[in-house]
Formats: sequence, C-alpha cells, structure tokens
Amino acid sequence: MTRYKMTMAYDGHLFHGFQKQIKDRTVQETVEKALFKMTKGKEVAVHGSGRTDAGVHAKGQVIHFDYPGNIPPQNMIRALNSMMPLDTIFLAGAIVDANFHAQFDTIGKWYRYRVDLGRYTDPFKRFYTGHYPYPVDIERIKLALPALLGEHDFTSFAASGGVIKNKVRTIYYANVEYDEGQNEFIFDFVGNGFLYNMVRILVATALEIGNGRRPIDDFKRLIMVRDRNEARATAPASGLYLQEVYYDEIPEQFRLK
Repeated sequence: MTRYKMTMAYDGHLFHGFQKQIKDRTVQETVEKALFKMTKGKEVAVHGSGRTDAGVHAKGQVIHFDYPGNIPPQNMIRALNSMMPLDTIFLAGAIVDANFHAQFDTIGKWYRYRVDLGRYTDPFKRFYTGHYPYPVDIERIKLALPALLGEHDFTSFAASGGVIKNKVRTIYYANVEYDEGQNEFIFDFVGNGFLYNMVRILVATALEIGNGRRPIDDFKRLIMVRDRNEARATAPASGLYLQEVYYDEIPEQFRLK
C-alpha cells in the first residue's frame, strides 16, 4: 500500500460538506468512488484535514489515502482529475510516509471569508459570498480583531453541534481588507485549529462591531464570558473558503509577532 497526500479544491455549493453521508453528495464520497473505479472494486478510505460544511468551499483541502499500488503522484493527479466532476480538482500530490495523517498532523489552517456589501443580493455571488447590506465601518473591525490573537477559550464562538470539548485554540492572524473592485470585505483567519462554525461566528460578530451594534472591544468580553448565546449570529456558509492547510510551519507573514 502507498500513502498519498493530495491537495484539492472544490466548489462547495452542490456538496453537503466533506464527510460522507448516507444519501447526500459529499466530497469524501466523490473521491472514494473515483478510487473504487481505479482499483477495480477495492474500497479506499479517504481522510481529510477537516470537515467543511455544506456550501463551504476549499482552495487547499488536503486528504490522504492508502492506494494498492505505486503510481507516480503526477499520474495520480491526472487519473483522479479525469474522473472528477467539474466542481472538483486535484492540484498537487505526493507519496508520504505511512504514518502521515491529513488531520492529526496539521499545525494550522488558513480560512478566508468573503462578504458582499451590495445593497441587494448579487445573483452571481450568492453561492460564493456572504451578504451584509448594512452600513459598516472597517476601521472599527480592524481595531477589534487583534483581541482574537493568541491562545483563548473560544466557547462563545463554537456552534452547539460540535462534539469537541476542549474549546481552547490559538489564532495567529486575523485581518480584514476592503476589495473595492468587488465591493467586498475579505476576512482572513489563521490558527492552529478552528471549532465548529467558529470562523462564520467570528465574521458575523465582526460585522456587528463594524455596524455599531456591538462595542469595539466586544471580542474581549465574549472570550471572557464563554457563552455561545452572547455571540448568537453565524455568517452563511457560502462565503467561507479553506485556503490552505499547514503541516511543517506557519508562513512567516501569519506568525504572531
């Protein structure tokens, strides 16, 4: 058996998340069906760096699987891409040590969230951005985001459906920029891990700070109270992208100063 580490991208709009389900179309099932054909009927289990929810996109999802044979990585990429639907593509691949694990060996992830600021929902963006048509001051958000940096208990920003008890995570980088051409806010978060819906809750809270519904220092209070009911809102899945997964080191531009 040969263990492959593969990097893939997918448009999450028509997927019901990454993890395989009984009836719904998922990323894991799509890849496993392709490998089933390649092996002429042998089951190959696919393991992801993490689960993306229904409607969430990925530009740098990492998976691993054990393949009964030894195919050069570039040939594996070509073979899988020849069987992928149009909303999925493999970008890179490598043969790795049998102990490598796509999920448990991660040291960090980079998530991006796009927010369309137009007054009305853009029909051509509705599956690829969140939408916030209210007045918002980006400078208020920029002043608020540094409170998230470092190690904290993020209980207030974890959706109730999560099963992980330890809510302590470290955020290395939190930033927002305005894309004038697209009239969008671009949020970026890099951390050693993220809780269920955590990025989407952080974005929703940041927008409320920018709108003046919350004080600039409210992230500090929410971290202290450790109460999900205090954060409340969750941004739509459509604006969230898993940009990159890190295994060796966090890029220098994202490291805590």
